[in-house]
Amino acid sequence: MRVLQLGPCPPPQGGIQTHLVALRGFLLERHIPCAVINLTRFRRAAGDGIYYPRSALGVARLLLRLPYPIIHLHIGGDVTPRLLGLGLFCSLLPRRRTVLTLHSGGYPSSRAGRTARPATLRGLVFRRFDRVIAVNRAIRGLFDEFGLDPDRVRLISPFAVPEAGPAPALPERLLDFFATHRPLLLTVGLLEPEYDLPLQIDVLSRVREQFPKAGLVILGSGSLAERLRVSIGAKPYAEHILLYGDAPHPVTLRAIADSDVLLRTTWYDGDSLSVREALHLGTPVIATENGMRPDGVERIPPRDATALLEAITRRLTESVPPPRPIAGPEGNLRAVLDLYAELSRELAR
Repeated sequence: MRVLQLGPCPPPQGGIQTHLVALRGFLLERHIPCAVINLTRFRRAAGDGIYYPRSALGVARLLLRLPYPIIHLHIGGDVTPRLLGLGLFCSLLPRRRTVLTLHSGGYPSSRAGRTARPATLRGLVFRRFDRVIAVNRAIRGLFDEFGLDPDRVRLISPFAVPEAGPAPALPERLLDFFATHRPLLLTVGLLEPEYDLPLQIDVLSRVREQFPKAGLVILGSGSLAERLRVSIGAKPYAEHILLYGDAPHPVTLRAIADSDVLLRTTWYDGDSLSVREALHLGTPVIATENGMRPDGVERIPPRDATALLEAITRRLTESVPPPRPIAGPEGNLRAVLDLYAELSRELAR
């Protein structure tokens, strides 16, 4: 068995990147060769079985050259024509078996998701994959709308508890901010409109009326970085908000473990990795309701500053039992391995 993963590699350290790294590590520990082709703009020299092609043509050349009979494509966010073309190309390669994981939890409810039909280019390409992995039931229902054979669809959560665990200590900049701010609110995610970060920034002012030493740390990167920096700088309480940027995954886990509350306010969202990591580490979570939050999360309506403030106040003042740590579902990674084994047997016939 030899597996080639196609998807985003860290940095930044998002949910798909973490899943891909965990899945690759799981395979390598079992002496199963696994290489990765990075599909983001991030570039570095190829090495250790990870490739960073500079163009679509470079991706195609690698797919033709690398001797991996199982190809696993990971898609998050929008299903773009470019990604559809890549999926179609993979499915046309001889003596290969192809797997698709659609990680975008918000896609089924998006405008594009609501137009899912068998007689679309997306339906045609998705049906060409030998197996398709849905990370939640909404995405599984979406594949039904695209006309996929139910026998080819697997429902497998992408979450895996990181084996390395949190870093032993925070970097100095974070450590200093944590030391002078309690309670400490933390958000982890992309700096994009759908994460509704201005809501958290505005609510912090009202939180500090009751908790004068409260602070907010924002971990992540994205297109709104400069706009958020300017917006924060204009606040009279700007020194109590730390727009940190990306952090290595162990540092992110340390920050989650050491914070008082993890915030996840979104316009739309899937099964967030940071939410599950916080629950695993025993950190309370306040998140926008999206129909698929795990047990232990305090849910609030989207774009509701009052509900967010009330939830934060409740978590910080009432005797609320901490969330029960969730088990590390190595079984999810094993389910993917079982799927690969199934495809390997098909190739051997």
